[in-house]
Amino acid sequence: MLIVTVTSPFYCIFFRMSGKSCIFAPQFIVFFDMSDTLVITPTYNEKENIEAIIRKVFSLPKEFDMLIIEDNSPDGTADIVKRLMLEFPNRLFIVERKGKLGLGTAYLDGMRWGNEHGYDYMIEMDADFSHNPDDLIRLYDACSTGKGDVVVGSRYVGGKISVVNWPMGRLMMSYFASKYVRIVTGMKVCDATAGFVCWSRRVLEKMKFDKVKFVGYAFQIEMKYTATRLGFKVYEVPIIFTDRVLGVSKMSMKIFKEAFFGVFNLRFRNWRNY
Repeated sequence: MLIVTVTSPFYCIFFRMSGKSCIFAPQFIVFFDMSDTLVITPTYNEKENIEAIIRKVFSLPKEFDMLIIEDNSPDGTADIVKRLMLEFPNRLFIVERKGKLGLGTAYLDGMRWGNEHGYDYMIEMDADFSHNPDDLIRLYDACSTGKGDVVVGSRYVGGKISVVNWPMGRLMMSYFASKYVRIVTGMKVCDATAGFVCWSRRVLEKMKFDKVKFVGYAFQIEMKYTATRLGFKVYEVPIIFTDRVLGVSKMSMKIFKEAFFGVFNLRFRNWRNY
């Protein structure tokens, strides 16, 4: 932290553009170093997991900031986040929404927020530890070193299936769904439905968020496919996906149907006017 005596809030604007956040008050500004990477985590009824996942992210050797997109959880998830914001000022943030508005819109709201606040990289991550926070560094390294403009934490790369504690039926559904996506779209991504993804700012700035149609897991397919249509490189990093231990999964048949039928919409959408 750095305290500098100044007389104008315009210095805040200059330093924010230089990669520092600041708070202006008469006669002085307090500056905070900001991370170049924002972890975006949607939540609904995640009181069992949210404090542990936040503390784990902030314990990593690479500094990440974290944005929680909270959908008015009745279990008090938001209150836990707000308490931790006092402990982690200028690193932990929250956007509170009126209710369950869908996974896709949650991530889009987070990406808009990240763009507005100048982050170079944004990472989608679940709150339930199915995505190992230790892998955040691997996704960031692959993206920041140019291996991919979009880096996917992949469960199926290299012909291997790396999933723990899933019922066989759900595992087969997910695995063959990704194969189905590759056949219909021609996209060469082994884990098209993956939700552990690092995005470089230049990709998100070129995307037109108002044209994103899907709100469930089809959102993950749509975003990756759009990135490839725009000429960006998608790179996959192998991870081990572990099903949640605490809390309840948000997967439903409605979400699955949106993804299944939405793939055809993507394939035959008019991309010339994108």
